[in-house]
Amino acid sequence: MKSLFDNVSKECSKLVTNAYSTSFSMATKMLSDVIRQDIYNIYGFVRFADEIVDTFHEYDKEKLFKNFEADLRLALEDKISLNPILNAFQETYHKYSIDKHLVDAFMNSMRLDLHKKDYLTEEEYRAYIYGSADVVGLMCLKVFVKGDNEKYEDLKESAMSLGSAFQKVNFLRDLKADFEDLSRTYFPNTDLNQLDEVSKQAIIADIEDDFSKGLNGIKRLPIEAKFGVFMAYRYYNKLLQKLKKTPAIEIKSTRIRVPNYRKVELLTRSYVKYQLNLL
Repeated sequence: MKSLFDNVSKECSKLVTNAYSTSFSMATKMLSDVIRQDIYNIYGFVRFADEIVDTFHEYDKEKLFKNFEADLRLALEDKISLNPILNAFQETYHKYSIDKHLVDAFMNSMRLDLHKKDYLTEEEYRAYIYGSADVVGLMCLKVFVKGDNEKYEDLKESAMSLGSAFQKVNFLRDLKADFEDLSRTYFPNTDLNQLDEVSKQAIIADIEDDFSKGLNGIKRLPIEAKFGVFMAYRYYNKLLQKLKKTPAIEIKSTRIRVPNYRKVELLTRSYVKYQLNLL
Protein backbone atom coordinates (compact mmCIF):
# COMPACT_ATOMS: atom_id res chain seq x y z
CA MET A 1 0.00 0.00 0.00
CA LYS A 2 1.19 3.51 -0.81
CA SER A 3 0.25 4.73 2.67
CA LEU A 4 2.63 2.24 4.25
CA PHE A 5 5.46 3.37 1.97
CA ASP A 6 4.67 6.99 2.81
CA ASN A 7 4.86 6.24 6.52
CA VAL A 8 8.20 4.47 6.07
CA SER A 9 9.44 7.49 4.08
CA LYS A 10 8.46 9.86 6.87
CA GLU A 11 10.18 7.71 9.46
CA CYS A 12 13.34 7.90 7.34
CA SER A 13 13.21 11.70 7.38
CA LYS A 14 12.70 11.71 11.14
CA LEU A 15 15.62 9.31 11.56
CA VAL A 16 17.87 11.54 9.44
CA THR A 17 16.97 14.58 11.55
CA ASN A 18 17.62 12.82 14.83
CA ALA A 19 20.87 11.26 13.62
CA TYR A 20 22.44 14.34 12.05
CA SER A 21 21.46 17.16 14.42
CA THR A 22 20.69 16.86 18.12
CA SER A 23 19.97 20.59 18.37
CA PHE A 24 17.60 20.77 15.39
CA SER A 25 15.84 17.54 16.36
CA MET A 26 15.36 18.86 19.91
CA ALA A 27 13.83 22.07 18.58
CA THR A 28 11.64 20.15 16.13
CA LYS A 29 10.25 18.02 18.95
CA MET A 30 8.96 21.26 20.49
CA LEU A 31 6.76 21.94 17.45
CA SER A 32 3.12 20.89 17.42
CA ASP A 33 2.67 17.35 16.15
CA VAL A 34 0.40 18.85 13.48
CA ILE A 35 3.46 20.27 11.66
CA ARG A 36 6.42 18.38 13.15
CA GLN A 37 6.63 15.65 10.51
CA ASP A 38 6.68 18.15 7.66
CA ILE A 39 9.73 19.86 9.18
CA TYR A 40 11.41 16.45 9.41
CA ASN A 41 10.60 15.99 5.72
CA ILE A 42 12.21 19.30 4.77
CA TYR A 43 15.27 18.68 6.91
CA GLY A 44 15.83 15.21 5.43
CA PHE A 45 15.83 16.65 1.92
CA VAL A 46 18.21 19.55 2.61
CA ARG A 47 20.51 17.37 4.72
CA PHE A 48 20.96 14.76 1.98
CA ALA A 49 21.74 17.40 -0.65
CA ASP A 50 24.25 19.01 1.72
CA GLU A 51 25.86 15.66 2.51
CA ILE A 52 26.54 15.01 -1.16
CA VAL A 53 28.57 18.19 -1.62
CA ASP A 54 30.26 18.20 1.79
CA THR A 55 30.98 14.61 2.70
CA PHE A 56 31.24 11.99 -0.02
CA HIS A 57 34.79 12.84 -1.09
CA GLU A 58 35.65 9.33 -2.27
CA TYR A 59 32.81 9.37 -4.81
CA ASP A 60 32.01 11.39 -7.92
CA LYS A 61 30.05 14.07 -6.08
CA GLU A 62 29.01 15.89 -9.22
CA LYS A 63 27.45 12.70 -10.59
CA LEU A 64 25.72 11.97 -7.28
CA PHE A 65 24.35 15.50 -7.18
CA LYS A 66 23.04 15.34 -10.75
CA ASN A 67 21.33 12.02 -10.00
CA PHE A 68 19.81 13.42 -6.81
CA GLU A 69 18.62 16.51 -8.68
CA ALA A 70 17.02 14.37 -11.39
CA ASP A 71 15.31 12.22 -8.76
CA LEU A 72 14.06 15.37 -7.04
CA ARG A 73 12.57 16.71 -10.26
CA LEU A 74 10.73 13.44 -10.90
CA ALA A 75 9.54 13.25 -7.30
CA LEU A 76 7.96 16.69 -7.53
CA GLU A 77 6.43 15.94 -10.93
CA ASP A 78 5.18 12.41 -10.22
CA LYS A 79 4.32 12.92 -6.53
CA ILE A 80 6.21 9.76 -5.63
CA SER A 81 9.81 8.63 -5.37
CA LEU A 82 11.48 5.37 -4.46
CA ASN A 83 13.99 7.52 -2.59
CA PRO A 84 12.11 7.70 0.74
CA ILE A 85 13.61 11.08 1.68
CA LEU A 86 12.43 12.64 -1.56
CA ASN A 87 9.09 10.87 -1.31
CA ALA A 88 8.50 12.44 2.11
CA PHE A 89 9.65 15.86 0.91
CA GLN A 90 7.42 15.89 -2.15
CA GLU A 91 4.40 15.26 0.06
CA THR A 92 5.20 18.34 2.16
CA TYR A 93 6.06 20.34 -0.97
CA HIS A 94 2.63 19.71 -2.49
CA LYS A 95 0.70 19.85 0.79
CA TYR A 96 1.80 23.44 1.47
CA SER A 97 2.30 24.60 -2.12
CA ILE A 98 5.97 25.39 -1.53
CA ASP A 99 7.26 27.65 -4.29
CA LYS A 100 9.44 25.81 -6.81
CA HIS A 101 11.91 28.69 -6.96
CA LEU A 102 12.74 28.08 -3.28
CA VAL A 103 13.76 24.51 -4.07
CA ASP A 104 15.67 25.63 -7.17
CA ALA A 105 17.53 28.35 -5.24
CA PHE A 106 18.54 25.83 -2.59
CA MET A 107 19.85 23.35 -5.15
CA ASN A 108 21.73 26.14 -6.94
CA SER A 109 23.61 27.03 -3.76
CA MET A 110 24.38 23.38 -3.08
CA ARG A 111 25.69 23.05 -6.62
CA LEU A 112 28.09 25.93 -5.99
CA ASP A 113 29.65 23.93 -3.17
CA LEU A 114 30.83 21.35 -5.68
CA HIS A 115 33.42 23.74 -7.12
CA LYS A 116 33.26 27.28 -5.73
CA LYS A 117 35.77 27.92 -2.95
CA ASP A 118 35.72 31.68 -2.39
CA TYR A 119 33.02 34.30 -2.04
CA LEU A 120 34.81 37.53 -2.84
CA THR A 121 31.92 39.98 -2.95
CA GLU A 122 29.01 40.80 -0.69
CA GLU A 123 26.64 40.00 -3.58
CA GLU A 124 28.02 36.46 -3.99
CA TYR A 125 27.90 35.92 -0.23
CA ARG A 126 24.29 37.10 0.09
CA ALA A 127 23.18 35.06 -2.92
CA TYR A 128 24.73 31.90 -1.49
CA ILE A 129 23.14 32.43 1.91
CA TYR A 130 19.75 33.11 0.31
CA GLY A 131 19.89 29.77 -1.47
CA SER A 132 21.46 27.70 1.28
CA ALA A 133 19.59 29.07 4.30
CA ASP A 134 16.97 31.77 3.69
CA VAL A 135 14.89 29.60 1.39
CA VAL A 136 14.98 26.72 3.88
CA GLY A 137 13.52 29.11 6.43
CA LEU A 138 10.86 30.08 3.92
CA MET A 139 9.98 26.45 3.21
CA CYS A 140 9.56 25.89 6.94
CA LEU A 141 7.52 29.10 7.20
CA LYS A 142 5.08 27.73 4.62
CA VAL A 143 4.50 24.84 7.02
CA PHE A 144 4.34 27.02 10.12
CA VAL A 145 1.57 29.21 8.67
CA LYS A 146 -0.13 26.17 7.09
CA GLY A 147 -0.05 27.74 3.65
CA ASP A 148 -1.66 31.04 4.71
CA ASN A 149 -0.16 33.42 2.12
CA GLU A 150 -1.01 36.59 4.05
CA LYS A 151 0.81 35.37 7.15
CA TYR A 152 3.63 34.07 4.99
CA GLU A 153 4.22 37.46 3.38
CA ASP A 154 4.02 39.18 6.77
CA LEU A 155 6.69 36.91 8.28
CA LYS A 156 8.84 36.35 5.18
CA GLU A 157 11.59 38.89 5.91
CA SER A 158 11.95 37.76 9.50
CA ALA A 159 12.19 34.11 8.46
CA MET A 160 14.93 34.96 5.97
CA SER A 161 16.85 36.92 8.62
CA LEU A 162 16.65 34.00 11.03
CA GLY A 163 17.81 31.59 8.33
CA SER A 164 20.73 33.90 7.53
CA ALA A 165 21.68 34.13 11.21
CA PHE A 166 21.68 30.35 11.63
CA GLN A 167 23.82 29.88 8.52
CA LYS A 168 26.35 32.56 9.47
CA VAL A 169 26.74 31.04 12.94
CA ASN A 170 27.41 27.72 11.23
CA PHE A 171 30.02 29.38 9.00
CA LEU A 172 31.82 30.85 12.00
CA ARG A 173 31.58 27.66 14.06
CA ASP A 174 32.76 25.48 11.17
CA LEU A 175 35.41 27.91 9.95
CA LYS A 176 38.27 25.47 10.59
CA ALA A 177 36.65 22.53 8.78
CA ASP A 178 35.41 24.61 5.84
CA PHE A 179 38.81 26.25 5.37
CA GLU A 180 41.14 23.33 6.05
CA ASP A 181 39.09 20.33 4.87
CA LEU A 182 36.98 21.82 2.07
CA SER A 183 39.15 24.85 1.12
CA ARG A 184 36.09 27.11 1.34
CA THR A 185 35.84 30.67 2.61
CA TYR A 186 32.37 32.13 2.78
CA PHE A 187 32.98 35.49 4.47
CA PRO A 188 33.89 38.11 1.85
CA ASN A 189 36.78 40.53 2.36
CA THR A 190 38.05 38.40 5.24
CA ASP A 191 41.45 36.68 5.16
CA LEU A 192 40.88 33.63 7.32
CA ASN A 193 44.63 33.15 7.66
CA GLN A 194 44.70 36.53 9.39
CA LEU A 195 41.30 36.48 11.14
CA ASP A 196 41.53 38.95 14.01
CA GLU A 197 39.18 40.23 16.68
CA VAL A 198 38.08 43.21 14.59
CA SER A 199 37.01 40.97 11.68
CA LYS A 200 35.37 38.48 14.03
CA GLN A 201 33.37 41.16 15.83
CA ALA A 202 32.20 42.65 12.52
CA ILE A 203 30.86 39.23 11.49
CA ILE A 204 29.16 38.78 14.87
CA ALA A 205 27.56 42.25 14.74
CA ASP A 206 26.03 41.33 11.38
CA ILE A 207 24.67 38.06 12.82
CA GLU A 208 23.23 39.83 15.87
CA ASP A 209 21.36 42.19 13.56
CA ASP A 210 19.87 39.19 11.73
CA PHE A 211 18.89 37.60 15.05
CA SER A 212 17.13 40.77 16.18
CA LYS A 213 15.02 40.82 13.02
CA GLY A 214 14.38 37.09 13.29
CA LEU A 215 13.22 37.28 16.91
CA ASN A 216 10.64 39.87 15.95
CA GLY A 217 9.14 37.34 13.54
CA ILE A 218 9.24 34.48 16.06
CA LYS A 219 6.99 36.49 18.37
CA ARG A 220 4.34 36.60 15.62
CA LEU A 221 4.47 32.93 14.62
CA PRO A 222 1.42 30.69 15.05
CA ILE A 223 1.26 28.91 18.40
CA GLU A 224 2.03 25.53 16.79
CA ALA A 225 5.48 26.74 15.71
CA LYS A 226 6.48 29.51 18.11
CA PHE A 227 8.15 27.54 20.91
CA GLY A 228 10.07 25.17 18.63
CA VAL A 229 11.50 28.03 16.55
CA PHE A 230 12.25 30.01 19.72
CA MET A 231 14.18 26.99 21.01
CA ALA A 232 16.28 26.90 17.84
CA TYR A 233 16.88 30.64 18.16
CA ARG A 234 18.01 30.25 21.77
CA TYR A 235 20.44 27.47 20.87
CA TYR A 236 22.06 29.34 18.01
CA ASN A 237 22.19 32.57 20.00
CA LYS A 238 23.94 30.70 22.82
CA LEU A 239 26.42 29.34 20.32
CA LEU A 240 27.00 32.85 18.98
CA GLN A 241 27.69 34.16 22.48
CA LYS A 242 30.29 31.42 22.95
CA LEU A 243 31.91 32.37 19.65
CA LYS A 244 31.85 36.03 20.69
CA LYS A 245 33.84 35.20 23.83
CA THR A 246 36.25 32.86 22.04
CA PRO A 247 39.48 34.44 20.72
CA ALA A 248 39.64 34.57 16.93
CA ILE A 249 42.77 32.43 16.86
CA GLU A 250 40.94 29.69 18.77
CA ILE A 251 37.95 29.76 16.41
CA LYS A 252 40.39 29.05 13.57
CA SER A 253 41.75 25.97 15.32
CA THR A 254 38.77 24.29 16.94
CA ARG A 255 35.00 23.76 16.61
CA ILE A 256 32.98 25.51 19.30
CA ARG A 257 30.06 23.50 20.66
CA VAL A 258 27.20 23.79 23.12
CA PRO A 259 27.30 20.62 25.30
CA ASN A 260 24.16 18.49 25.45
CA TYR A 261 23.55 19.32 29.13
CA ARG A 262 23.56 23.00 28.19
CA LYS A 263 21.02 22.31 25.46
CA VAL A 264 18.70 20.71 28.04
CA GLU A 265 19.24 23.72 30.30
CA LEU A 266 18.39 26.03 27.41
CA LEU A 267 15.24 24.04 26.74
CA THR A 268 14.12 24.38 30.35
CA ARG A 269 14.79 28.10 30.53
CA SER A 270 13.20 28.70 27.14
CA TYR A 271 10.08 26.86 28.23
CA VAL A 272 9.81 28.98 31.37
CA LYS A 273 10.11 32.19 29.32
CA TYR A 274 7.54 30.89 26.88
CA GLN A 275 5.08 29.93 29.60
CA LEU A 276 5.48 33.29 31.34
CA ASN A 277 4.83 35.01 28.03
CA LEU A 278 8.29 36.62 28.13
CA LEU A 279 8.97 35.76 24.49
